[in-house]
Amino acid sequence: MKIDIIGDIHGCFQELKELLVKLGYHHQDDLMYHPENRQLAFVGDLTDRGPQSLDVIRFVYHLVIERRIGFYVPGNHCDKLYRYFLGNNVKQQHGLETTVAEYQQLSKQEQLEIKEKMITLYENAPLYQVFNELDTVMAHAGIPEKYIGRNDKKVKTFVLYGDITGEKLADGRPVRRDWAQHYQGEQWIVYGHTPVMHPRFVNKTVNIDTGCVFGNQLTAFRLPEEEIITVPSKQPFVEDKFRY
Repeated sequence: MKIDIIGDIHGCFQELKELLVKLGYHHQDDLMYHPENRQLAFVGDLTDRGPQSLDVIRFVYHLVIERRIGFYVPGNHCDKLYRYFLGNNVKQQHGLETTVAEYQQLSKQEQLEIKEKMITLYENAPLYQVFNELDTVMAHAGIPEKYIGRNDKKVKTFVLYGDITGEKLADGRPVRRDWAQHYQGEQWIVYGHTPVMHPRFVNKTVNIDTGCVFGNQLTAFRLPEEEIITVPSKQPFVEDKFRY
């Protein structure tokens, strides 16, 4: 098995397309393939803040649901958009408002189509994806060794939001512990969620959310090669969004 795990896209569809070209993917007869039969995996947060969230949903839905040749786990932004599409009363902030604005520009038929695709994608996604052949686990905000194999509410909170303390930062974001420092497992944990300037390797974990939507870069982690591939962002740079 050969796989390319892509970090948080957040609606940066043009950068995603450039990254796929750099990774060696080709289009033929409207289908995408890789000459080495590599597969794509997405670590969540497909939407919000960036300019083309709906195109990212369509693309990932096509690979994961229609063709069944890709893997996807939800992020906290995916979870919030899913709840919005269910009709729940969620606040349109922290980027959701950009996706909703895109959505509201569509015809009723197109709205129904994108809504159904996101709901289907989310409801068919595992909380985290285990790749036994590669000794790897993909989880949006990471996962400690003790939670692998579980699917309860505590695990869901961790994989969506990280190791939160319950406190809030001044801008409303939750305070999170650096769980990776204490990870002692043998499997790779590949995650995103917290924007970093460069892929962050700690123990057998790697954070590949390199803040494309905040003007840095979009990153893929290739396995089994354990290789990083990036493309630069086209978005304005926002320095204070990066944690490390």
